[in-house]
Parts: sequence; C-alpha cells; structure tokens
Amino acid sequence: MTEMDTPLATPCNIQICEVTCDSFRIMWDMIPEDSARATHFFIDLSRKESRDPNRFKHRDVPTKLVAKAVPLPMAVRGHWFLSPRTMYCVAVQTAVRQPDGDYLVSEWSQVVEFCTGDYAMEHLQQLLDKAKGSAVRLLKFSVFYRNQHPEYFDYVSKECGGLMRPALKDISGSHGSPINGKLQGVFFSCNTEFDTGLPPRDSPYGPLRFQIPAGHLLNPNIALYFADFYCMYTAYHYVVLVLAPVGSEGDTFCRTRLPMLDLASNPFLTYTAPQRPGEEPLYCHASDVILEVLFTEPVPLDRGSVEQISGHHQLMSLTTANAKKDPSCKVCNISVGR
Repeated sequence: MTEMDTPLATPCNIQICEVTCDSFRIMWDMIPEDSARATHFFIDLSRKESRDPNRFKHRDVPTKLVAKAVPLPMAVRGHWFLSPRTMYCVAVQTAVRQPDGDYLVSEWSQVVEFCTGDYAMEHLQQLLDKAKGSAVRLLKFSVFYRNQHPEYFDYVSKECGGLMRPALKDISGSHGSPINGKLQGVFFSCNTEFDTGLPPRDSPYGPLRFQIPAGHLLNPNIALYFADFYCMYTAYHYVVLVLAPVGSEGDTFCRTRLPMLDLASNPFLTYTAPQRPGEEPLYCHASDVILEVLFTEPVPLDRGSVEQISGHHQLMSLTTANAKKDPSCKVCNISVGR
C-alpha cells in the first residue's frame, strides 16, 4: 500500500473557540503524518434539532464546507448559515486530494455542540445606523405610559408594595440582541398621536394605563442605550431603548454591550434641559418608529396614575411579546445572523 492509499486517522479532540454571533474557530488533533498529507478539511455544520420544532418552518439544510488545509485553529465565518444564540452541531473530516480529483477521506470525527453568541458592539452599531435612517421627525411628549390588565395592577399594589418590578426581557426582536433573556426591566411607551400630542387611545396590552411624568424616567441621571431595531412583517418598525440610572446594575450591564446615546442629541428619545429659570425640560420622541423603552429599576405606582383608556383594548395578537423579526426586511436587517 502506497502512502497515497494509507487511510487517514479519524480527527479527535475537537475544540471550538473564539465564538461570535456569526463565526467561530475550530481545531482538532491529527497525527503528524496526516498533518503533512492533508490537503483539505471537510466541515459538517448543522443546527441542533429543537425538541419542539415548528412544523410550519422549513428545516435548516445541513451545511458541508470544503476548505483547503490551513494551520489550526481554522476560522469559519458566514452570516448566511450562522445565526446568533443558536446551538450547532459540527463534525470534521480530513482529506487528501488524489491525482484523479477524488478524495481520500478520514472517518467523521465525533459531533461537538456549541452555541453562537450575541451581537457584538460593532453589529449593534450597524443596526443603530439603519435605525437612524427610519427616525426622521421628533415630537414633544410629557408622559411615559404602560398598559396592563386590572389583575396586574392589583398584584403590584397588594403583593409588590406598589412597585412595578423589573422582569426579564423576552426574546422578541432581533435574535442577537444582547438584552434578550438577560436584562430585566419595566417596559414603557411614549409615542403620541400626531394630531393630539397624547398617547394613543387604544392598546393591545390592557384596558388600564399607568402614566408617569417623563422626568421621572428621563433626566440627566439616566443613561440611554440603543438595544434593537426590528419589524414583524409590517411597514412600521420598532426601536428598543434602555433607560438605566447611572451607576446601576442595568447601566453596568449595558455599558459594555450596547451603544450609548446622547440624551440631548439622538433621533429617538431626547431630553433638553431648561434654558432659562422657570422653564420646564423638553422631552421628544421619534414619530416615525414605535419606541419600546425598558427602564431597568422598579417604578412606584404612586409616582403616576392609573386610568381606563378611552379607546379599545385590542387583541393580544397585536402585541410584540416574543415576536419574531422579519428576516427578509432590507430596512432593519444587517449582514450577520438575524
């Protein structure tokens, strides 16, 4: 048997490192003879099957990559087949290209699982740049508001000492947003109707509305961060912002993960300090996108008021709870996993 025909040993001790939202490095052990002979590496990459797969969704096609042999660890990059926060299975083969074009290949290695990461700051900056293109006009507003059902406010009053406590952010929006499932907060809205300057009369979240003066949540002692930009197969888009008291746990979490915005100069949510004695601060919100504002600390009910909305409590199907981002939208997607 010639050296060309000698079987290749099965790669072993597969290791994954330097994982991002759309790339990773992979290495494994090879005997010296195979290291000298190998001309190509085959990478078999596929998403790990969910225990409860969505039967209405197309299954992901496994991806087999062919690469020329390079020093290990080898970088694997590709936003077209890697998504953030997703479990993958990977196995490798080593191969020697024969003079006739065929390959002498090893057996497949054992399968190794790994999970891709969140969007990095550079990816969020790309998303922020896209969001800026959709936020053109600013409108004045005076209150943040939060709609819920009567049972929620009863529970807050009786069981939580009158404090609306932070809850873990759900997985709605961009799959790679660093706050999804990791940051706690209380969600508020601040969008107003163009003709009245007041909050909308209708809401899908509940018939009772808590309103709090804007200055309680937006002031010079608050840090403002951009967290997401997405849509749900609709013409309008959502921007997720985080408000965190300076020096708080929420501020510490966001500071290394999210782009910080200037309170006085950004296209989404602004605070302008009074220019003269006796004047009030000016608060403005973007009117071309729907803002979802996450405040990272408990909010006392006695700081505001709870009232019945004058419009209709719409269907809950219109909410954004755990809503999936439209992966085909060219306005709000960037060139990394969705």
